[in-house]
Amino acid sequence: MATLQKIRNHGVLLLVIVGLAMLAFILGDFLNSGSSFFHRDREYVGEIAGHKVHYTDYEAAKEQLTEVYKIESGRSDFDEQTQTQIRNQVWQMMVMDYTLQAQAKEIGMTVTADELSELCIGQNPHQLISSRRAFYDENGQFSRDLLVRFLSQIEQEDESNEQSAMLKQYRSYWLYWENAVRLTQMQDKYTDLARNLITANNLDAKYAYMAKNKSAEVQYVMQPYSSVADSLVSVSKSEIKKLYNKQKLQYKQNPTRSIEYVAFDIVPSEQDFSDVEKLMKESEEEFRTTDDIALVVNTRSDLMYDGRNYSETTVPEYYKDFAFGKDAKKDDFSGISFDSETNTYRMARIMECGYALPDSVQLKLIAAEEGQEDTEIGWVTEDQMPKDMVEKALNGKKGTRFTMSAGLGEQTFEIMDIAKATPKVKLAIFEREVTPSSKTYSVLYNEAKQFILNNNSEELFRGSVAENGMTLYPAFNLDKNAEKVGDLKQSRGIVRWAYETEKEGAISDVFECGDKFVVALLTSIDEEEYRPMSAVEAELTRKLTNEKKAEYISKQLAGVNTLEDAATKMNTSVQTANDITLASYRFGNNGAEYKVMGTALAMDKDMVSQPIAGNTGVYMIKVIDKKEPTGEMNAENEIQQLNSRNSYMINYQLFNLLNEKSDIVDNRFNFQ
Repeated sequence: MATLQKIRNHGVLLLVIVGLAMLAFILGDFLNSGSSFFHRDREYVGEIAGHKVHYTDYEAAKEQLTEVYKIESGRSDFDEQTQTQIRNQVWQMMVMDYTLQAQAKEIGMTVTADELSELCIGQNPHQLISSRRAFYDENGQFSRDLLVRFLSQIEQEDESNEQSAMLKQYRSYWLYWENAVRLTQMQDKYTDLARNLITANNLDAKYAYMAKNKSAEVQYVMQPYSSVADSLVSVSKSEIKKLYNKQKLQYKQNPTRSIEYVAFDIVPSEQDFSDVEKLMKESEEEFRTTDDIALVVNTRSDLMYDGRNYSETTVPEYYKDFAFGKDAKKDDFSGISFDSETNTYRMARIMECGYALPDSVQLKLIAAEEGQEDTEIGWVTEDQMPKDMVEKALNGKKGTRFTMSAGLGEQTFEIMDIAKATPKVKLAIFEREVTPSSKTYSVLYNEAKQFILNNNSEELFRGSVAENGMTLYPAFNLDKNAEKVGDLKQSRGIVRWAYETEKEGAISDVFECGDKFVVALLTSIDEEEYRPMSAVEAELTRKLTNEKKAEYISKQLAGVNTLEDAATKMNTSVQTANDITLASYRFGNNGAEYKVMGTALAMDKDMVSQPIAGNTGVYMIKVIDKKEPTGEMNAENEIQQLNSRNSYMINYQLFNLLNEKSDIVDNRFNFQ
């Protein structure tokens, strides 16, 4: 079981390229089987390419991915952000899987069993397999022998309940990566097919060659739109509406909700501070004198006592001088102190001092079976070792071995090297953070509840906020699947409420969001397919205003034939832009003025242009030098470069298009 144990020992090191495999997450039989118990649409989290995704399938996929995360990270608990990441990755994987399956079925594309076997356990396994640290040897290199041994181990008979659970977990772990390889290979095949169909031709090669090699040196004058007063031009509502209709497709959107909310901080009361201070004073004498320090500390303190050995680098900074001062001795007491930044009362007592131990040891796990290879653990500190391992490891000698009990037997470790001993101290620390008591919690909750009762309309709500000097926080355009509102912790419930509420101006109940109680006001319900003209009116007005200013400036330049005269009219100076090509990103000291650059390259030398409406202002230019490409174009080389450049975009664009054409319905917001 050495390879399995290696996964357990190195769990914290195994979080490698999980994100890459999310595109190919295993759905297995869960996603292909129906349920005979549920048939109603409300029990489906969505629909992808005609396939309805049942809630139980979605939950099974989340659980599967969570288990993979546990093995890869060596952790069993995940914060809110990681759980959100898992949910989103599962959904994106489902979208990828079903859209790709639909396309593969139409064109008869598949990954055969022999192909999959070669990719997973062949002489050169897929990167998703070869990058697993579980299959690395002592030199940090992928070992196919370890992979084969692992597969052999997970196929053996279960010998105990604990072994059965572990083997089940690692069988699932392997099936995950096996299916990840299969689906990733399918994706690669589909993308390669698209790349072969979407290829550059000789005309593309010519344009690309000219864009890089045809250049111009240009003199120019420019008057920015900002130099023209807005009052000199006018934009009508009809013009705004016409432009809006012309580019309406740019404003396609998903349904959104907007809210505003007030927050009541959940903070301790003066009585809470008094109660904790009283507890500290009542515990002081016993803490100073008891022979059973663990009982006193571990039943009353936030920080448990485990007899750990502190060094000068690991002891809390605020007790460094106390614990390692020249006069420090056993049973010294620090006195009670209060940290206002963390609202924490604390006191400390020296349990042992005047001894030295190494900070870390270099360990090797000895193979449990003959013929297997030992595993290099590396340098391990006390904090990284189980409590019952610390004494054997830190008090041992270089070259010696010690044995530890493990779930499935025993493990033997060899001390390869040991750090130099440094002064240590056993320090008992008694800490209590002042937190809101249940009474304080109730008082604050009732305060928020009373706010709702007294302000049950939008008018009263806003009036009370203003009258009491409260802060009203906005949250615009909330997506129905948003996991939280702004920076509010655990605020998914507010989003769900906003989408379940049918009337603007509605006021929510009290939501507990981490360290705050929140009351929300629904300010906007937007179910339209496109953003309304009112929401983009400022943007459209600015664009039309610049167009009108361009016309105004151009009229002022009517009849001007030289840059010098134009500079006088514009109250500016003649500038120079060198090495202008179609591949340039900037024009002189200005930004990406592609219209100006294209005009320059199309003009003959010594020509002066008419006024050109650019992105930031109106230009007049004169070409003072032009360079044509020299030498013969290598069309094959240009096509190869274009295809190479385009290949990076095809994958993203291809699957975006598939998503758009797959009629995806996302109803996850009803279930999370």
